[in-house]
Amino acid sequence: MHNRRSLLALPLLAAPALLPATARAQAWSPSRAVRIVVPFTAGGATDSAARIMAERLSDLIGSSFVVENRAGAGGNVGAEAVARAEADGHTLLMATIGTASINQFLYPNLPFNPQTDFASIAMVMGVANGVILHRDVPANSFQELLALARSQPGQLTYATPGNGTSGHMSGEYMKFRAEVDITHVPYRGTGAILPDLLAGRVTMAVDNLPAYLGAIRDGRLKIVAVTSAERWFAVPDVPTIAESGIEGFQAIPWFGLQAPARTPAPALERLRGAVGQILQEPGVQERIRALGAEPMPLIGADFDRFIASENEKWQGVIRAANITLG
Repeated sequence: MHNRRSLLALPLLAAPALLPATARAQAWSPSRAVRIVVPFTAGGATDSAARIMAERLSDLIGSSFVVENRAGAGGNVGAEAVARAEADGHTLLMATIGTASINQFLYPNLPFNPQTDFASIAMVMGVANGVILHRDVPANSFQELLALARSQPGQLTYATPGNGTSGHMSGEYMKFRAEVDITHVPYRGTGAILPDLLAGRVTMAVDNLPAYLGAIRDGRLKIVAVTSAERWFAVPDVPTIAESGIEGFQAIPWFGLQAPARTPAPALERLRGAVGQILQEPGVQERIRALGAEPMPLIGADFDRFIASENEKWQGVIRAANITLG
């Protein structure tokens, strides 16, 4: 069974411990609408996380928080826009595993530095990636899919929301470990993948689960594996890639709020306190789980330490698997 506490061993932060920081930071309030830049198209898990946060931050802080989708280059377009934005608390980034960690090891001339250009506010949630097939693909298990790929080298295709995304990394690492040749097809976001996958124009997607759950549950798509270390609560009957023969395989996409690096401390404190409080709300936790995701509250420095551990992991994976953008 899926164990939420063991998934990433993330500490649950008690709401009372967050309130003093919130109170200390009351001197800062937004003077205009706060933008939360989502570096992908609408309809994916990144966008969903941002919209939940925008709604509750608007209520809690008493100012308007709005979502702005700026897709492109595996999230780099939106991330660069935030890195270059005025550091006054009015522009935030819904960062992803790609923008905050993976992309720096893939793109030789990244136009921002993920390790120095952002201040962490909080990690918000994590999901599992799924290996999601068009319903007519003649494979009903992960091992059957690998056998099909081996019988048709380079002929099967897998879609992801873009180069450098967790789907891309999961797919390439899966190919490396399983020694199969499947062609990567990068899109500009999950919303662009779904019509093509449903129509059979690509064989499969390796992507965050939330946007696909409806089509999986009504039989229009099928899922043969998840990338988490343990079975994922939203699809408890679906085995992990590790269970399916690739021992030790794990890739958990995650999403969190960041601000430009020079954002004033009072703004960061108030935002950290507010997000920490929001992530303790049972209603918000329920909404996140309804997406097929898990709340993962890591605030400020705890989020920084987690990102550092992800950097070490994915730099090693990318080098070992010789993952490139070609």
